[in-house]
Amino acid sequence: MEIKVGFEIAYAAAQSTPMVMMLSIHPSRFQDIVGTETIIAEPNVPIGFYRDSFGNVCGRLVAPAGGVTLRGHALVRDSGLPDVVNPDAQQIAIEQLPDEMLLYLMPSRYCETDKLTDIAWSLFGNTPPGWARVQAIVAFVHHHVTFGYQHAHHMKSAHDVYESRTGVCRDFAHLALTFCRCMGIPARYCTGYMGDIGVPPDPAPMDFSGWFQAYLSGAWYTFDARHNLPRIGRILMATGRDAADVALTTSFGRMTLAKFIVISEEVAAA
Repeated sequence: MEIKVGFEIAYAAAQSTPMVMMLSIHPSRFQDIVGTETIIAEPNVPIGFYRDSFGNVCGRLVAPAGGVTLRGHALVRDSGLPDVVNPDAQQIAIEQLPDEMLLYLMPSRYCETDKLTDIAWSLFGNTPPGWARVQAIVAFVHHHVTFGYQHAHHMKSAHDVYESRTGVCRDFAHLALTFCRCMGIPARYCTGYMGDIGVPPDPAPMDFSGWFQAYLSGAWYTFDARHNLPRIGRILMATGRDAADVALTTSFGRMTLAKFIVISEEVAAA
């Protein structure tokens, strides 16, 4: 199948403001892009692209006084298959993990393993290690947390989510991946496009989505605690320790969001 993705995001600014954006499709999906991905700024200010320490594609620009509108679009080939399920995937002993995986066991801005380790072991200590343990964590978070856009707050951490039992997709991901880290399973945060493909349409305006990946049997596997079922048409944009590493835009000065539109939809076959 082919999926059309894109965005239009506008910011108002009283004065020229440097920005970093992370709105490109992840390099792991470059081979699936039909033609080229286009990202532009209006007014037409130059954008300099670079890779961050996690391998994500970032863009640097200076928004002029008055503000800037960022637009992007791409056509992406997709297998049409749901997220991979591998119940035989094994948990790797910490002493046998590659050095670069240890980062994803550590606490981070929104994922306080120190506050949640005792809780995690009390909840999941008797689960079989590996895929079954991650799935038990996902199922718990799915049922423990109530979704609602009114519960969104940029300062909310995994421990806050556990106590409040409310949140948006990024909060589900933060709590689940923190529990994984507490249980010795490397886990990282993911953001990207996920349209209503193969599921009933959601009447709410589309947004970018947050999920997580767990490292089992030497590979990263996708899990989604908000939906708790494999989904079709997930298109990765960026990965990091948590949402702080994959902010859509970061402005070095005061800016106001004026417009936010995201699309991700299957293109009908000709």
